Amino acid sequence: MLCLLGNAVALVRGLCRKELYMDQMKLAKGLGWFSIGLGLTEMLAPGWLARTIGVYEDRTGVLRTMGAREAVTGIGVLLEGKPVKGLWGRVAGDAVDISLLAAALKSPENDKRRLAGALAMVLGVTALDFVCARSLQTA
Repeated sequence: MLCLLGNAVALVRGLCRKELYMDQMKLAKGLGWFSIGLGLTEMLAPGWLARTIGVYEDRTGVLRTMGAREAVTGIGVLLEGKPVKGLWGRVAGDAVDISLLAAALKSPENDKRRLAGALAMVLGVTALDFVCARSLQTA
């Protein structure tokens, strides 16, 4: 009886791990698609995006460059079987984005409230990227 119970518990744990892995993969693929969408927005509508996040200085070139990096990273996540490298690439890109947003907060020309909102969103996505990368790395 105990042997049967032990086998059942092991089976359930294995199924839970497999479901968790599948959830992590779904999250990773979602983050990949998010990267591609954000990257395309940065490349195709940098002026609109800059105004939306509160940057009023001309940063079109920087936004297009960051957009290309974002889109390529997203494609990498989607193409990897187990997208650990792509997700760590997203984490590194998030660090660059955070530093650029923090620098933009220092300019008196920019809208600090909007920038703070954008920074909070990037920090939230960074947390998702980090947790997903770490969990897939150890899975």
